[in-house]
This record gives sequence, structure tokens and C-alpha cells, in this order.
Amino acid sequence: MDRITIQDLPGYMNSEITSYFLVQDKELRQGARDFFIRLRLGDKSGSVNGYVWTNAQELNEHFSVGDVIKLKGFIKDYKGQLQISIINLRVAEQEEFELPDFIATTGKDVNKMADSLFEYINGIQNPFLKKLLSAIFEDREFFSIFSRSPAAKNWHHNYAGGLLEHTMAVTLISDFASHQYPVNRDLLITGALLHDIGKVYEYSMKAAIDFTNIGRLVGHISIADEIVTKKAAGIDAFPDELLMKVRHLILSHHGEYEKGAVRLPQTIEAVVLHYADNLDAQTTGVMQLIEAVKEVSAEWTEYDKLNNRYIYLGREED
Repeated sequence: MDRITIQDLPGYMNSEITSYFLVQDKELRQGARDFFIRLRLGDKSGSVNGYVWTNAQELNEHFSVGDVIKLKGFIKDYKGQLQISIINLRVAEQEEFELPDFIATTGKDVNKMADSLFEYINGIQNPFLKKLLSAIFEDREFFSIFSRSPAAKNWHHNYAGGLLEHTMAVTLISDFASHQYPVNRDLLITGALLHDIGKVYEYSMKAAIDFTNIGRLVGHISIADEIVTKKAAGIDAFPDELLMKVRHLILSHHGEYEKGAVRLPQTIEAVVLHYADNLDAQTTGVMQLIEAVKEVSAEWTEYDKLNNRYIYLGREED
């Protein structure tokens, strides 16, 4: 029997299926009458919510986030959203599946994005910034991990290659802005390329994306600041003022203290970088919400807990 994928599920509406899915997220919740488990299940083609309504507390002990599970469930529509009501499940044996079938990856060409990144580095006029970028990205071991890393755990670009995709989008937006506003282009492009490099060490990605220990305890902003500071120390006569400005771009790119910024943006380049980063992250997050909707008759996406809203799909009527 061929495996039923996430993208196949609309064809099984109101039917029972048996198939394999990766557990991307799991939460045991207290319902009105009993406990239930809310799951986010996925494979290479997408993700879907699943619910265990019976014997939830006991089943919860037998599988974890990152496991591939074999389940029997019923496909249904709930308020315009497709979901799986799970009848039973078990952890799949390794010989039952191929892990690459369950790992989502960027839809863009990684080699082309890498070429574009190095073209931006080659176009930097400031010799110190060019040396800094080259010292970081020409490290083959680092770049190999960087090009495969996700940019987030849940919200945006949360798939293999997502970090490179997000970095290049922010760089392109920053490049456009450099022709509209009186910014130091070399400095802004450098900040765009470097702002999220700490995510290489913030996340681990085997079957599911999760935080590393250093990711939880230190975070990608501080990790990136440390990388840049150490690399700059190895470049002869790297100007202190220039290093301070680069570090500020990294430390302030989240824009607000409540969103994790170490400092508020206090240079024009930092302001532009913050909005370029946020534009790509938020827009891509919404795009992913829309793409996750499998029911063609749905008018709204699932609830976006991060931004406290639904997104209207605006399906055109026949």
C-alpha cells in the first residue's frame, strides 16, 4: 500500500486512513470531560492537525516529538480546516519509512541562493566588511550547516534550507531599500547577511526542528554577536567603530525588547534591517498558513497564535 501523504488527505475526506506521519508538535490538554492530545503531523508535502480523544494520557507516554508514527484515523472537516481524528497509533520502526520523506525543504534552488550570497559579498566595497563576511561564509563546514538550517522552529521558513532562503530575502529587501534611503549600503547588506547566522547553532534538525541547549540558554542573537566579534578579532586593524555598528545591527534586529531585541534599533541601517527582517518573516509566515489549508472550501486559515488572528483566504466564487 502506498503511503498517504499530507497533500493526499483532501481526497480521503470523511474516510478512515492508515499511514505514517512525523510528529512535529505534541501537547496533552485538559478538555471539558477528559484529557486529549493535540498533534501537528507532517511530511515533506505539508502538515496537518491531529487529535487523540481516547486514552490520551496513556498514549502520550509512548511517543515524542520527532517520532514517525503509524496511525489509523478519520479525516474530517472542522470549521473549514482538515484534521485527523486519531483512532490508534504507534511509533514506526526504522525499516518502515525513509526519513527524507518527512523532512520539509525549501522549494528554492540552494545553489542559486548560495551563488547570490557570494555575489553580494563580492560586491561589498568596504575591505573590512568583505573580509569579515568572507571569513564567516567561506568556512565550508559552517556554510554547509548554514545552507541546510531552518530559520525558525514553528513560524516562518521552518524547513531545511529556510535560513538561507530567509537570509537572501532579507538581503534583497535591504538592497532595494539602500536605493531608496540614505543608508550605508555595505553596512546594511552585511547586517542582512549576518543577522541570523546564530541560528546555525540555535536549532537542531534531525526529524523535527528543536532548540539546542545553547539555543535555549543563549539564543541566536547572542551567538551571532559572538561569532562576528571573534572573526573581526582575527582581521588586522578591524575598526572598533565599524564593529560596533555591525554588532548593533545583529543585537537590535528583532526591533523590540519584548520580541527579543538586546537593543532597540538606533541607526538608520538598524531600522531598515529590522523592518526588512520582519517583512520577510511575517509575510512568509502568512504564506505558510495559507499553503497549509488543505480544504478547498475553507475561507480562513487556522488561528495564528503568534499574531492573534486568522487570515482570510478570499476564495473566489464560481
